Amino acid sequence: MKIFLADVQATLDLGIKLGQTLTPGSVILLEGDLGAGKTTLVQGIGQGLGITESIVSPTFTLINEYTQGRIPLYHLDLYRLESQEVTALNLESYWEGIEIEPGIVAIEWAERMPYQPESYLRVRLTYGDDGNRRADITPIHCDINELIAKI
Repeated sequence: MKIFLADVQATLDLGIKLGQTLTPGSVILLEGDLGAGKTTLVQGIGQGLGITESIVSPTFTLINEYTQGRIPLYHLDLYRLESQEVTALNLESYWEGIEIEPGIVAIEWAERMPYQPESYLRVRLTYGDDGNRRADITPIHCDINELIAKI
């Protein structure tokens, strides 16, 4: 599914719809250049979940956990990591709900992951020629019919 995003608000709106639709255990793997809108999309997801806390990029902290919304949001950023460092994080504990309350897992710079969950949404954000952006959403082993109906 390709969605054209005219501005920052359109990126937030897409995130809000995702946050309102996704269920615990959902994983979103975000890809795109610096400034493509990955964090903005996650901020919208947080709004859609009812999270009022400011959502910021976890570039230096690696993982930010937001638990006061409808369901938890786990926001990860792998920008500064190498594949072997990502492996050591045991990220599967987030999407498998091992010792962590199941929620939505949003991972920026997911292309740095040497492994993926069994099912997830891949969201690739790219710049258009006229300054707008595009989101290419690909479901991997998951059903997004309800999501598509709401977007």
